[in-house]
Amino acid sequence: MFRIAARRASAAPGLRLSAAQRSFGTKAQPPSTLRNILWTASTLAVGGLGYLYVTDSSAGIHKYISTPLLRLMDAEAAHDLAITALKHGVHPVDRKPDDPLLATTLWGKRLGNPVGLAAGFDKNAEAVDALFALGFGAVEVGSVTPVAQQGNPRPRLFRADNCGAVINRMGLNNQGMEAFAERVRSRFWRLLAAQSQRQGETVAQLTRNVNRSALPDRLLGINLSKNKASAAESFEDYTRGIAKLGAYADYVVINVSCPNVKNIAAASDIGVLQDTIRAVTRARDQMPEYRPPVVLKIGPDNDVDQLRVIAQMALEYGIDGIITANTTRTRPAEVRGSEVALEEGGLSGPPLKSLALETTRSMYRLTGGRIPIIGCGGIASAEDALAFARAGASFVQLYSSMTFDGPGKAREIKDGLVELLKGRRWEDVVGEDSK
Repeated sequence: MFRIAARRASAAPGLRLSAAQRSFGTKAQPPSTLRNILWTASTLAVGGLGYLYVTDSSAGIHKYISTPLLRLMDAEAAHDLAITALKHGVHPVDRKPDDPLLATTLWGKRLGNPVGLAAGFDKNAEAVDALFALGFGAVEVGSVTPVAQQGNPRPRLFRADNCGAVINRMGLNNQGMEAFAERVRSRFWRLLAAQSQRQGETVAQLTRNVNRSALPDRLLGINLSKNKASAAESFEDYTRGIAKLGAYADYVVINVSCPNVKNIAAASDIGVLQDTIRAVTRARDQMPEYRPPVVLKIGPDNDVDQLRVIAQMALEYGIDGIITANTTRTRPAEVRGSEVALEEGGLSGPPLKSLALETTRSMYRLTGGRIPIIGCGGIASAEDALAFARAGASFVQLYSSMTFDGPGKAREIKDGLVELLKGRRWEDVVGEDSK
């Protein structure tokens, strides 16, 4: 009977039996649960690994794919796109902790590593947290002027791909001090409020001890400059900047050497420089509570006599640091073969290195190592950074090399420095050439 019923059922029109039903007489089984679990787990694993890779600043995709793609764009458009991505959180991060060998102390504050980002990249303080996330020990934002200004006509930013150099005549374009101040102020108090909740301390208690970056072992610099409409001999734009922004800076920079603005006479007029230094240090000393270190940013084109006078003034009036150096109007041999070499503006990148390095070495000797020197200009490798340290730089800054090599540049240099130091500390080699 059973066999007959089975044959009839199999012969029924529209009825199909699976192999499992024919063999065991059971209903159709659902898809394998185990197979679904394995498929989901594999997808998540691959996606997770892909996410970790893409969001790692050291990943090759940034140096060899995304950054070269950006360089296909107009230089300023690529820069604007990078800032937009950074401020909206679309960026990789440096996940590796800093090696203790790289730590140093500056103005009584601990700096986790000596690799900083120079001013000019984030003029309006729009992407501070994202830039720190790339692994920089210090981030300098600006230059900022009291009143917003458009800068020079476009095009005004040019790449010399044959030697990794950049020529710019931006003209200090920025959104002005009010917008800038709102960003750094709101960021500072927001991060302090979060720390207060985590640590159980009041915001007032934290304010007395915390870095103005609101991050441990990280420093935030604010670069101040002058509006084009201001008189060449004036210094009020700098003092306004000190009063408005000084409370939110781990150090403030007085930009007296921008080659793209004609009214910054302090770069070449010693009398104006002296008046400017006096006014700025006085304004800083009159601040009611927190008083940031004042740093002077000089150019690389001064002769030895000019550098000697600058060093004497810095010592006499209590300047806390000197950045060596800004961009250069000269065109070193390495860049002369480039079609952009004839463009007006300040040059940065590897062709600037020898000028900046010699300026660093000279200022360290002329100040007797009593004023911290920040080396800047053409730093593209750990070897470059170490050369600046030996010349006297307490820490270094880069910019152009990141535009060519991508957001992993800070980590690349830090890893290279650890290898080159061979167990020595960064602090051990500062000024070694002069010792």
